[in-house]
Amino acid sequence: MVSYLILTHFKKTAEFVTDDIEDATVNKIALWLCTFTLSVAVCAVLLLPISILSNEVLLTFPQSYYMQWLNGSLIHGLWNLVFLFSNLSLVFLMPFAYFFTESEGFAGSRKGVMARVHEAVVLLLLLALLVLGIVWVASALLHDNMARKSLYDLWEYYLPYLYSGISLFGVLLLLLCTPFGLSRMFSVTGRLLVKPRLLEDVEDTLSCTTFEEESLSRKLKSECATTIPVLFHFLIITFKVVLNHLLTQMVMCVLMVCFNVLELLLDDTAMPRGMEDPHLGMASFSMFGSLGAAVQVVLILYLMVSSVVGFYSSPLFTGLLPRAQDTNLTQIIANCVSLLILSSALPVFSRTLGITRFDLLGDFGRYNWLGNFYIVFLYNMLFAGLTSASLIKTVTWAVQRELIRAFASLHHSSSPALSHCLPTHFCSVINRFLVHLGPYFS
Repeated sequence: MVSYLILTHFKKTAEFVTDDIEDATVNKIALWLCTFTLSVAVCAVLLLPISILSNEVLLTFPQSYYMQWLNGSLIHGLWNLVFLFSNLSLVFLMPFAYFFTESEGFAGSRKGVMARVHEAVVLLLLLALLVLGIVWVASALLHDNMARKSLYDLWEYYLPYLYSGISLFGVLLLLLCTPFGLSRMFSVTGRLLVKPRLLEDVEDTLSCTTFEEESLSRKLKSECATTIPVLFHFLIITFKVVLNHLLTQMVMCVLMVCFNVLELLLDDTAMPRGMEDPHLGMASFSMFGSLGAAVQVVLILYLMVSSVVGFYSSPLFTGLLPRAQDTNLTQIIANCVSLLILSSALPVFSRTLGITRFDLLGDFGRYNWLGNFYIVFLYNMLFAGLTSASLIKTVTWAVQRELIRAFASLHHSSSPALSHCLPTHFCSVINRFLVHLGPYFS
């Protein structure tokens, strides 16, 4: 229901309210398929948080009769269903929805919805043959003997191989989007704070502010005049808390990844693996108990939000950003596919980085590249490096812009005293420079 409300908020109404009943029916069916895909994406995001919290609930209430329904087989079944539906949506439903909306029926056939269904199914079969051919060529190049022996083994070899490639693409996409999203959220929140300007005449600014405050006080009522400053200070404090929270989570992510790198070098059990039985209620998946598990859940959701922000902020995917009541159906399908790729790769992404020690369940843990130490190690190093570089770049560029603006104002100033004040007041410049950094670290 939530997914349907989200999609109806962004869809272009003109595509669903038309004189052509056939087009309206086709668009509604495609919208239902997109709703199912978006729901599966949300379930994929909640897989790890639900699993971690379920384990902590069973640890807290080990003998509770009302918690007997919450067990390992239920969680394992949820992982299998999400894996099945995510790949079904990605490989079949979304391509079918796109072909269905673009089809008009074969030439000479009867017009109608079924004619479009027939054309979409034929195009989907041709696409499936093309993709399987590409997978067979790739497997023959990388694993020559195994590919020849498994030419007809579609279910046991080719489909898992295809899923492994899709998951690797999703994890690489998360690697690129998440650090960019982290820095983006940090910089946007920092701009909302009222920061002091370097080399600014504080007395003139103070007098102008006092004059404006007196003017507003005469125009507004007494209670409004007292409420606005309180509201303003409340917003500033809120933005500072959010900024500090974002910075803390960024630092925690980097530290956990660095710790995971050390574990990879010293302990083989740090490698991401699949397990058949999660053994819920036996022990906490965090060394800090329930508090550590809660932190893991927050970090996983934070990384997902960061990846979505980074995805839509990157120049390559800015055009996919949906607009309220003005997003066509093709763009909605592309957004659902993108979100599904990101969300289905989130459990593998979190486990590979060591954000959680909850091993992957079902087919999520059977990807071919998960057992490669060099890929996992390089992935952790790249994430830590990109995230640290994004944080440093965000802070230093903000300071550089402020310094350039300050020195430019000195250079173009008409006052001789102000234009020659740089050697005299260099210490005050450094002091205000440190004050400028206050909103980022206070």
